[in-house]
Amino acid sequence: MELTIVYDMRAPAFGAKAADLYAAAIDQVAWADELGFPVVGLGEHHAAEDGYNPSPVVLACAMAGRSRRIRFRTSVLLAPFYDPIKLAEDLAVAQLATGGRMIVGIGAGYRPAEFEMFGRRLDDRWRAVGEMCRVLRLAWTGEPFTWQGRRCQVTPRPDPPPPILLGGGTVANARRAAHIADGWFPPLDPKLWPPYREECLKLGKPDPGEYPAQGPVFLWVSRDPERDWERVMPHVLHQLDSYSRWTAESYGHPAGPFAAGMTPETIKQSPAYKVLTPEQTLALAESLGPHSVLYLNPLLAGIDPSLSWEMLRLYEREVHPHLRRVGLVK
Repeated sequence: MELTIVYDMRAPAFGAKAADLYAAAIDQVAWADELGFPVVGLGEHHAAEDGYNPSPVVLACAMAGRSRRIRFRTSVLLAPFYDPIKLAEDLAVAQLATGGRMIVGIGAGYRPAEFEMFGRRLDDRWRAVGEMCRVLRLAWTGEPFTWQGRRCQVTPRPDPPPPILLGGGTVANARRAAHIADGWFPPLDPKLWPPYREECLKLGKPDPGEYPAQGPVFLWVSRDPERDWERVMPHVLHQLDSYSRWTAESYGHPAGPFAAGMTPETIKQSPAYKVLTPEQTLALAESLGPHSVLYLNPLLAGIDPSLSWEMLRLYEREVHPHLRRVGLVK
């Protein structure tokens, strides 16, 4: 089981202050590192009213200074908004500064406001993703190369170069990942995994295996779920409302797991958001099995750091030792 702790650093006005959230996130990654979590997931968006983190590579490097083993996965860097040569340099330095712990997730983006902000065309986004993957691989050889008629050389050379994962939620994206990336983010829809696996095998690449079972996108461990639902519900609603509006602006309707019109009652019934007792959390983990991912998102949309620490300490005392005992985590 892959334990993943996730941060997008949203700080809506009704929640904790951004400075407090960043300080808490760095402390919590140090905690997760000591406990043996293998991965931190760091999102990226721009021009967000709530301050969604626009610079995951910068935050990863800050977190790396407080940790030793945990790896930093960008989920995802939005390729159309970067100069590929400069990003290759920044990621090379980040890979060296973190001791080889970067995992570079790349995506295309979808919000028109972001493309307007960077002067990019929405229709060009997947071309930009393909170009980014090609340039990063060339750049990280450390050898001179030509790009758009310019002589380029990126130093220092990261050794090894970080793996490149592709994000996206369509069959076309799945097949594209097999061609241009080292891996693909497991989609929320397991039906999208077979096309990715089939394309990898067709290309003679290693078999990525079966689809890894996915835990809830938000899991909160609690001794009093009813009380804690009340505490975290405004933050969950904020996240859902934000993604609902963003996807509606882009696609004409809410897309993905973020449907419009969600209520506290329907959220509590959703498999994507769970507030569970330690015993229920253990049952969930055992039902997912060893080939799975379990997520914690302790500062979701500005949750008070003191509340998040209360939850994490409960997880540490009453969940994690049992996951180790039954062999789900090391």
